[in-house]
Amino acid sequence: MWNSTRRSGTLFKEEGKLMTDIIKKRRSIRSYKNKEVAEEKIYDLLEAAMLAPSAGNEQPWHFIILDDKEIINEIPKIHPYSQMITQVNKAILVCADVNNTKYEGFWVQDCAAATENILLKAVDLGLGAVWLGIYPDEDRVAKFKSFFELPANIIPVSLIPVGYPDVNKETPDRLDENRIHRNKWEKS
Repeated sequence: MWNSTRRSGTLFKEEGKLMTDIIKKRRSIRSYKNKEVAEEKIYDLLEAAMLAPSAGNEQPWHFIILDDKEIINEIPKIHPYSQMITQVNKAILVCADVNNTKYEGFWVQDCAAATENILLKAVDLGLGAVWLGIYPDEDRVAKFKSFFELPANIIPVSLIPVGYPDVNKETPDRLDENRIHRNKWEKS
């Protein structure tokens, strides 16, 4: 048994147990309480994001913290599935710097890993979040690049509204043994 804490989140409880609980509790949250998220928690989320693995350890990510309510309220005009963002006071735009890559194209996986780390850390902090995809939808990418005045080498990958959940979602049982194969593809 190993017990340690760091800042506002718990790193370890019983070895492996807390992480499994966090993964199981992670749900896409689209309904939020009217409660401000502290800046320290946003930095905890970003620290978790920057601990994600990346190809060649290039860490091609950049993050834009959105905390201007006027900007946040404009997002549904450029992302068709983002209506819930107007309920939060904070969001994180995950971007990739395609000039900061050793292995072409792996920035997508790198930023996806950073996005997932944010979602998992949000659960650890008692927050709710949802992954709103931007890349590879060319129309969304263009609208976000224009709206946020992103340089040519910066690609918006995902947008994550962050707040306190106003719903309690149950964890579904998703373990499907028909999707597990060993050593080679097995016919069902």
